Amino acid sequence: MARLEDLPLRDDLVGQQPYGAPQLDVPVSLNVNENTHRVPLEVAEDIIQRLAKALMSINRYPDREFIPLREALSKYLGHGLTPENIWAGNGSNEVLQHIFQAFGGPGRKFLSFTPTYSMYPIIASGTQTEYVAVPRADRFELTPELIRSAILEHKPNIVILCAPNNPTGTPLALDCVEAAYDAITEVSGGILVVDEAYQEFGADPAVTAISLLDGRERLLISRTMSKAFAFAGARVGYLAADPAVIDALRLVRLPYHLSAFTQAAAEGALAHSSVMLSKVDDIRAQRDRIVTELKLMGLDPYRSDANFVLFGGLTDPAAIWQKLLDRGVLIRNVGLDGTLRVSAGTESETSAFLGSLREVIED
Repeated sequence: MARLEDLPLRDDLVGQQPYGAPQLDVPVSLNVNENTHRVPLEVAEDIIQRLAKALMSINRYPDREFIPLREALSKYLGHGLTPENIWAGNGSNEVLQHIFQAFGGPGRKFLSFTPTYSMYPIIASGTQTEYVAVPRADRFELTPELIRSAILEHKPNIVILCAPNNPTGTPLALDCVEAAYDAITEVSGGILVVDEAYQEFGADPAVTAISLLDGRERLLISRTMSKAFAFAGARVGYLAADPAVIDALRLVRLPYHLSAFTQAAAEGALAHSSVMLSKVDDIRAQRDRIVTELKLMGLDPYRSDANFVLFGGLTDPAAIWQKLLDRGVLIRNVGLDGTLRVSAGTESETSAFLGSLREVIED
């Protein structure tokens, strides 16, 4: 049997590790920012009926342009968007991959502000796009001035702003998006991607970069159904942009990339969007409860508009992570000094985390 090191890998893949968080069977799993509320029964029943209907023609290829799904997504997003403004893929990671395939590549640069989503540089490397990492300001915040200065200095072809940021939860003001777009247009004529995977959990979900799309043909807003829609297992990500951008992404997608089952399930979920999003307020409440309780324990939670909280003030995060796991609670060590990250779960899951953490600290 061959070993990995015996294979003729590309040079830039030698020594790399696959992306992924621990997948463990534990009573309380709060490590990958999932929505821990199940899909409501009434929605599940409708989706099952749609899947059964799709099964009857599964011998045929699915709708290559997934027009009904794009119509449903444009209706959900509003802001005057049409199906021509919408793209979708198997999770937002595939949507991002399409972006890099279309606009990245050898001799081109991608810039983001670290720490941020660790899949960005992995996807960039798959297209041999040079990665430029610019550190965030104090407490992982961004300002228009910092963003503009970095773009003017490095002249990237692609900029990604994560709003709110993963893994820190940091909100992003719209003036930061405007500054980034103006700067990248000025220096390179590149594209700006705003990754709004957690946008629905914000203090004001009406604040979105989608409101800035009009007149900005190189602004792309990426979203996902994994988080607020509790649809992580369905793998549906999507994007809003100028129709010309959608045409560009069509050039690089694999044919029939969205299965008939994926399209049917997503259309069913979107038909019940208000029900699917009914637990978002509960998740926000648990997130804010975590912040309050962490402060009472003498810890240092960072500002978050997502469905998770990054918290510091820990002298040995790895030891605390293990002690929580020993108590059946799985959270995430994202590798930032003195910190751990926890997803906001149901009330009982959040209580289990807070109680276990309190025990660990007291010990």
